[in-house]
Amino acid sequence: MQFIETLKLKSKLFFLFIITTIALIGMGIIGTIHIDSMKKNIDALYFGSLVPVIELNEIIQTYHNGLASTIYQASRLEISPEQSATQIRKSLNHIIKKWKNYESHFKRDDEMEYVSYTDLEINNINKYFFKVYSIVKEGKDLSNISIRTLEKKVFTIHKVIQKLIKYEVSIANYERKKFLFHYERTKQQLGITLVFILSTLIIISLYVFKSIQSDQTKLEITTNKLKRVNKKLENVSYTDALTNLHNRRYFNMVYDKELKCAQRSNDYITFMMLDIDYFKQYNDTYGHLKGDEALKVVAQTLKHTLKRPSDYIFRLGGEEFGVLLTSTDESNSAKLSRDICDAIRGQKIDHKNSLAHEYVTISIGVVCCIADAALNGNILLSCADKMLYKSKEGGRDRCTITSNVCEASVGFEDDSLIA
Repeated sequence: MQFIETLKLKSKLFFLFIITTIALIGMGIIGTIHIDSMKKNIDALYFGSLVPVIELNEIIQTYHNGLASTIYQASRLEISPEQSATQIRKSLNHIIKKWKNYESHFKRDDEMEYVSYTDLEINNINKYFFKVYSIVKEGKDLSNISIRTLEKKVFTIHKVIQKLIKYEVSIANYERKKFLFHYERTKQQLGITLVFILSTLIIISLYVFKSIQSDQTKLEITTNKLKRVNKKLENVSYTDALTNLHNRRYFNMVYDKELKCAQRSNDYITFMMLDIDYFKQYNDTYGHLKGDEALKVVAQTLKHTLKRPSDYIFRLGGEEFGVLLTSTDESNSAKLSRDICDAIRGQKIDHKNSLAHEYVTISIGVVCCIADAALNGNILLSCADKMLYKSKEGGRDRCTITSNVCEASVGFEDDSLIA
């Protein structure tokens, strides 16, 4: 059935193609006498103005955004010398390429003098940027470079190229007037035939497009269904099937993004590592089905306690959970972790073989700090793991928090949480 529908659509498109071809051939026969003249005018209008103006504008933009902006960032040490060198070299190559393309277009005798002058100015300023490139290539920073000199040079070349652009625009206006003159003459001769051909084409096309639109509607319906299915599949790939929390895969994707975002804004970032106390004994005592029910209750309790849209909750594996918070200081992070412990205990899930409490409890390791540029994601995770270990050593059913991530770097190199 799908094969037959495909053939129908192809037949309709082929029929439209035949009609369009006949119409174009008809117009072509009538306009043959004038086509060469019209082509010369169009070429002069296009290649004499449009392309050169675009190329000249690209050169100006590259001087401003590719070179001046890069050097300005490098002078403020916002980017590394290696990045600066790469961007400067790339921009210079782009300018040289665009200028060669511009010079290859047809030029009038009265234009050549100013083109030569512009070429000299571009070569001079490019020498300046090549010197800057050499300095950066040697690994030196540009903190001492004269921004005033840079701006003066870019402003000068901007003025020079703008004059050339104005000339190209004036030529375009002249060529356009010539083209319109020839066009009007040709239009009168083609008018009657064109109206007839186009009228016939419109009538037939309306019928064909109406039929194609019906097929297109069916295709759009099918496409929308596929999009909804793909969206569901994507959600499934990032969701833990048992608890409906974000899974380890989603954690790996979100963690680096949120850490970098906090570093850019120099904001607080908090990571909690949570572990259900004596969960193996719980499974041994009550069975794995009861264990799964306990995991679901813990997950729902975490969702109920952490309600902000920016609070991320993950099931990292087994009875281990993770919580990622931003813009939450140490005091609030400590309060939230205590609330979690109280809320889990408050569910009163019996756990007679627990050495921590008669009910199911949870231990939490928390690290909360300002995310500066030196903060390493592995250290943050390792520190939370270390705090969790201290909570377990202290008797479990508690949280341990620190803001000193440096202590995790001593004798604690495990990065197993990073997939």
